[in-house]
Amino acid sequence: MVATGIGRRIKALRQAKGLTQKEFSDSLGIVQGFLSSIERGKKSPSDTLLIALCHYYGINKEWLTTGRGEMVRLPERAGGAPTGGTPLLKAVPADFPTAIPPEAIQEVVALPDVPPGCYALVCYGDFMAPTIHDGDLVIFRPHGELGHGVIVLVTNRWGEAILRRYRVKEGEVYLSPDNAAYTPFRPDPETRILGTVVQVWRKVKL
Repeated sequence: MVATGIGRRIKALRQAKGLTQKEFSDSLGIVQGFLSSIERGKKSPSDTLLIALCHYYGINKEWLTTGRGEMVRLPERAGGAPTGGTPLLKAVPADFPTAIPPEAIQEVVALPDVPPGCYALVCYGDFMAPTIHDGDLVIFRPHGELGHGVIVLVTNRWGEAILRRYRVKEGEVYLSPDNAAYTPFRPDPETRILGTVVQVWRKVKL
């Protein structure tokens, strides 16, 4: 084994992005077999590949090469001060997004390529499996553009925020789980669409 530690961390990054080996290797311009060998510690990534990983996915080079520090690097303002990142909500406040009390924010997370104005939320349950798993970190944009097949954050009849897929059939709107074990439902007048999902991160340590 030549680079077991780096291989494990590259695999962790790929899984955090929810990408297959084929999708991840294509994004880096390498073949899937080479990526597989790196992840298993049988081959070492080149310096060029490490630079590409850090640049393309916003990865902390020290974490990638040594395992120390955070996976993603904090974006910086002019002068080197870190920016705020994306607010991770404990739960969606009742008046979201008009009013977001400070106690509703668990922490601020730094993830690469997150559009401005987004929020993060941890998914619980298997309603959206296999697309979104229990414990995944979901990035959503308030009042995003709706369209057939878009994953939305909506309120259920009890006012709780849940994830469902927005579907239109014969002019009627349905909110559907991806897990076939559960049934879709039609929104009622009290249903609020809070936002649209733009990213899903898997196995992110908070």
